[in-house]
Amino acid sequence: MSTYVYGIAAGSHPSLPKDMGGVGDPPCPVRILKEGELAAIVSEAPEGLRPKRRDLLAHQNVLSEAGTGGAVLPMRFGSVAADDTAVTQVLAERADHYRERLAALDGRVEYNVKASHDQEAVLHLVMAENTELRALAESNRQSGGGSYENKLRLGEMVATAVQSREAVDAEEVLRLLESAAEAVSPGPESAGWLANLSFLVPRDSAGEFLETVEEVRKSNPHLELRVNGPLPPYSFVEPGPAEPAGSATGTATGEE
Repeated sequence: MSTYVYGIAAGSHPSLPKDMGGVGDPPCPVRILKEGELAAIVSEAPEGLRPKRRDLLAHQNVLSEAGTGGAVLPMRFGSVAADDTAVTQVLAERADHYRERLAALDGRVEYNVKASHDQEAVLHLVMAENTELRALAESNRQSGGGSYENKLRLGEMVATAVQSREAVDAEEVLRLLESAAEAVSPGPESAGWLANLSFLVPRDSAGEFLETVEEVRKSNPHLELRVNGPLPPYSFVEPGPAEPAGSATGTATGEE
């Protein structure tokens, strides 16, 4: 049967709790595979595994529990290898790389920050910054709403100004937060977010990072910031031995 990989740790990493379960229904028993100075946290891979909430949370729980005992390189959900031998083989082949990454990520966690605009607040902001916008809006108001052409022109100008502001604010969020982190990893772009950034933060400095996020909120009331963390540092680990193309991925809000 194929092997599901949760993460990679040092061979000296403490054992996990007895009878700990992972993905699958019923949960597959979690175990440790050792190869030299490294260890992989694994279980059997259930057939037909999909990113359902139960399994996503099980994957996260295994990593959280393992992380209390020391540095772990987290694999993304759905990381599956052909068998145990395939896992230990890659651990041996890439031993130097994994040791380096474990040292680099020891004591670090990840915070993901997504930024968006408060639509009403950013509208007031761009109107205050742009005299041409204000003049056209006032002209339309005085003429009972303005002609169709002027309404259309005003709408296009507002959309352009807000779009330009998104680019400015994305750079500003990055600039203000990266000074409170050791590393930054941009996430995939998606509708609704002007910035999607992951930050690598020393665990004992997490409070300072969150204080910086709060300062950004207070100084930019037109921004909405959503923070998720602390998380295992997924965004700062290169693909591992069991992340083949097409493996299942998901988030903790996956399919029920």
